[in-house]
Amino acid sequence: MSDKKKITRRKFIKIAGATSAVGIIAAAGIHKLTEFSSKAKGKIVIIGGGAAGLSMAALLDRWLEEPDITLIDPSDRQYYQPGFTLVASGVYEADQVWKKQEDCVPDNIKWVKDTVKEVNPVSNQIMTEANGNISYDFLVLTPGLQINWDKTEGITKETLGEGNAHSIYDFDGAIKTWAAIQKFSETGGKAIFTDTYTKHKCGGAPKKICLLTEHYTRKQNTREKAIINYYTAEKALYDVPYYVPRLLEIYKERNVDITLNTRLKGIDTVAKRVYMENIETVGEEKIVTPIIEDYEFLHFTPPMSAPDFVRNSGFSWTEGKLAAEGWVMVDKETLVHKTYSNVVCLGDCAGIPTSKTSAAIRKQVPVAAMNLISLMEGKSPTEKYNGYAACPIITDYGHVLLCEFDYDKNPQPSFPFTLLDMSKEQAAAWQLKVNMLKPLYYYGMLHGRGFS
Repeated sequence: MSDKKKITRRKFIKIAGATSAVGIIAAAGIHKLTEFSSKAKGKIVIIGGGAAGLSMAALLDRWLEEPDITLIDPSDRQYYQPGFTLVASGVYEADQVWKKQEDCVPDNIKWVKDTVKEVNPVSNQIMTEANGNISYDFLVLTPGLQINWDKTEGITKETLGEGNAHSIYDFDGAIKTWAAIQKFSETGGKAIFTDTYTKHKCGGAPKKICLLTEHYTRKQNTREKAIINYYTAEKALYDVPYYVPRLLEIYKERNVDITLNTRLKGIDTVAKRVYMENIETVGEEKIVTPIIEDYEFLHFTPPMSAPDFVRNSGFSWTEGKLAAEGWVMVDKETLVHKTYSNVVCLGDCAGIPTSKTSAAIRKQVPVAAMNLISLMEGKSPTEKYNGYAACPIITDYGHVLLCEFDYDKNPQPSFPFTLLDMSKEQAAAWQLKVNMLKPLYYYGMLHGRGFS
């Protein structure tokens, strides 16, 4: 068969799979959006122009008849961050996961390209680095989270890749990871994958890149040369019990060793060595056991927190599990701040007990937008977010275990089981992940559409 025919056949398979995914999406009603309009007035300022911020800007711009919306964000690019795993595994090219920010900000939105230093929620004032103070009547907090590279001893964002230590929680890092995985498939040796002890973006991402790396070595017929170990700081492989049995089966089938309750402390990039701590609780006593491992390839997840300005502005929880990293103190159902009723918060920065994913944001946006408009109209917020989040855990090149759940960690499947059995990895879910979710993000969510 000629190369031309091979390419044509490959494209046909891709189109057919994508078409099937479109049918599944339509059947599930994912693209429904209740049309709505309001005459409410007030100056809205949105801090942060990522998935949550731009989606809120676009939806509020559609719903308000006379919108007065300012967006504060310093970024030049709008990254599709769920695609970083696919860049790191060679499925996407790097230029497929970003667009110019200026092309993504809605035309009717005033964009202040600047960084927020602090907010005074009592006087409704925002202090910026270059544009002085900006006032607001209503505030939308969507600054995302802060990746604390300095919390892992021995490596920084600037030195990612040195000592073959990599992380996909950075655009350039994802590019370097793909090159390293290809090389590792040739050299073999020990590969170590870690998550982190803080809440972090997409808890499934470290698992995805681990399983994709394992599968890539099999695709290259070099699996016997590789030892692959996964370390999690959690007491279970995943925090949604429904999906754990199948995930454990997959790891066992693929001969990937799992160690629980273990956190990364430091990396020696010269010696290619990691320093970890296993923390077991026996009664009221914590037993800490140091672990030192040499590696050939390392993928690590850095600790994360709310941005510093959030903590310095008095928006954060001060007690409970969500206080340590400074997550914003909002009502988990209405997404309205517990102290400042003219503030809503959603996305990665929100202090709510669910996963930090784009799918969660897609469900949060219409709730937060409707409740904000209710506040602007002098009404009480009534819309409620049930904690829905989703994580498409890629189990190999071609299959995805689509994990969907709510605050109570109960499965919340979007698709009827007659279409897609969510308890198992599926080829259709791979097509959804690879071919459909990115267009839904750029041409749906960021345009105030694609919500349900």
